[in-house]
Amino acid sequence: MRKYLLPAFLACSLSVSAQQENDSLQLRHLASEILRHSKAYSDLKVLTQEVGGRLAGSPQMVKAEQWGEKALKAANADTVYLQECQVPHWVRGEKEEVRIISRRRDFIPPLNVLALGNSVGSGATGVTAPVLEVSSFEDLEAKKDQVKGKIVFYNYPFNPEFIRTFESYGDAVKYRGRGASQAAKYGALAVVVRSMTHGANNLPHTGAMAYNDSFPRIPAVAIGLEDADMLSNRLKGESDMKLYLRTSCRMLPDTTGHNVIAELRGTEHPEQIITVGGHLDSWDVNEGAHDDGTGCVQSIEIIRAFKARGIRPKHTIRVVLFANEENGTRGGRKYADVAKAKGEQHLFALESDAGGFTPRGFSFEMPAEKRAKILSWAPLFKPYDVYEFEAVGGGVDVGQLAAAMGTPIGELLPDSQRYFDLHHAANDVFEAVNKRELELGAFSMAALIYLVDKYGL
Repeated sequence: MRKYLLPAFLACSLSVSAQQENDSLQLRHLASEILRHSKAYSDLKVLTQEVGGRLAGSPQMVKAEQWGEKALKAANADTVYLQECQVPHWVRGEKEEVRIISRRRDFIPPLNVLALGNSVGSGATGVTAPVLEVSSFEDLEAKKDQVKGKIVFYNYPFNPEFIRTFESYGDAVKYRGRGASQAAKYGALAVVVRSMTHGANNLPHTGAMAYNDSFPRIPAVAIGLEDADMLSNRLKGESDMKLYLRTSCRMLPDTTGHNVIAELRGTEHPEQIITVGGHLDSWDVNEGAHDDGTGCVQSIEIIRAFKARGIRPKHTIRVVLFANEENGTRGGRKYADVAKAKGEQHLFALESDAGGFTPRGFSFEMPAEKRAKILSWAPLFKPYDVYEFEAVGGGVDVGQLAAAMGTPIGELLPDSQRYFDLHHAANDVFEAVNKRELELGAFSMAALIYLVDKYGL
């Protein structure tokens, strides 16, 4: 019996080895194409420096959509089209000012702040009130009898002990998202929130917040870390200190935006779709380079590289530049709603929305047997220093597909140590992106899409 089994085993081993060698060779060709000829960096320069910040509802949003159409056509997509959706139209306005009013009568420059996205403005006269510093929601609850008529200062720092910095963000972001309503519940007039960063600078970081309509809507701003520390230190010796806060932001009626979509049509199963994308919108205070211009251009590069290499996918590869991720996720929800209504078959959806830094791996939300298949491909990525396949999670926009249809999803995981230095802040600009790191991320995404298309999940 053994003399028959041994040749069969050897044949199987040789077959697997040959298959792995072929896949390795194909990925090497794909890497060479992207690392030598990628258009991602030049595409990003146009998006960031000619279009710039592109908040949902703004004129720059429209320019970004036009850029996306043009870039996808230049990448030789088979089809490019727009998918309409209604998006919120929040306007920052021109006036953002927070000043310390002190009995010391010493001169203190205005504090470095940014209004939080979706916040109401203060009104023309602004808000002048004593300050109540709290370290957490539990601390707010303990001091609830002191809140009425105050400006609440949430001074909750990023936890520096989390090595994966998205864990620090997840731990702290609730104060940005819910802090205003939690304070308004007890009669606060406004809130100041320590920025969601551990960056070594004084740049404030904006970001979306939401109101609980059971309580009054009050103005909310983020403050830079150096000024947050200074404010906290002064409050220790000056409990009667006041702040003057004035903002002119406002919410306008919803307006029309678009997901920008392109396809490479599948040769064997065109009705089965693999989605890959990033979000086209950004905050208005920066160029939106890492968040999420890099994800957009990496996704476009997949189409360009596949076409340049003559790769004809079995399944339809669909690139989506999502609208309005930052303050509403309307684009991702619209995409999922349309897919579900049409009864589309979505095999997998991948997103890049964690910056254009050096790729380390991917996170996934999918059944164990599908994850096991992806793990079997891990050796193919090791030569490119891409090794993390165990993390759990997926992008916000493709997460809408998972919620609506149970689609397996994933997200590119770049090195995260620098991301929150610039996330939602003025320094998220083109010059902060490294060309080679951007291209290695594009290759990693292209390689994963190539393998999912070839072998399925």
